[in-house]
Amino acid sequence: MHFAYSYSPYEYSSSVNHWFQNLYPCPRTYNYHGYFDPIPQRQYFEKVDVTIFNESLKAYRLLLRDASLVLNKLAESKTLAEQVMGAAQLSDTKEVERLIQSLGISSNFKVTYNPDGIHLKFWSEVQGTECCQLDMAIRWG
Repeated sequence: MHFAYSYSPYEYSSSVNHWFQNLYPCPRTYNYHGYFDPIPQRQYFEKVDVTIFNESLKAYRLLLRDASLVLNKLAESKTLAEQVMGAAQLSDTKEVERLIQSLGISSNFKVTYNPDGIHLKFWSEVQGTECCQLDMAIRWG
């Protein structure tokens, strides 16, 4: 007797394994009897230490405060905005930085600008490593 296609138990088992992998995409684990265990053992992790995370969050609050201060002062004072834009137009980066610093911010910052706008990057450090940054891009042209 001759069939059009032959049935192989290996083809069937591979399709079952493929179905099983989709059902349980985790790495295959075997129990102590050597049989496949579809439910993997739970992984236990060390207790997390949130000290640095909390310090970073507090530092980010200061960045937000300083960024808000810069935004409010520039929005409220047309003369200050004109001074910043004028110094930027003359490519006087030190004057632009001095004007921003004179607003009373305490965070580290870097200012860059082009004819389209100004870009302010504020950042802070925790335990000697940069922990967070806040980027502001404001269009002016």
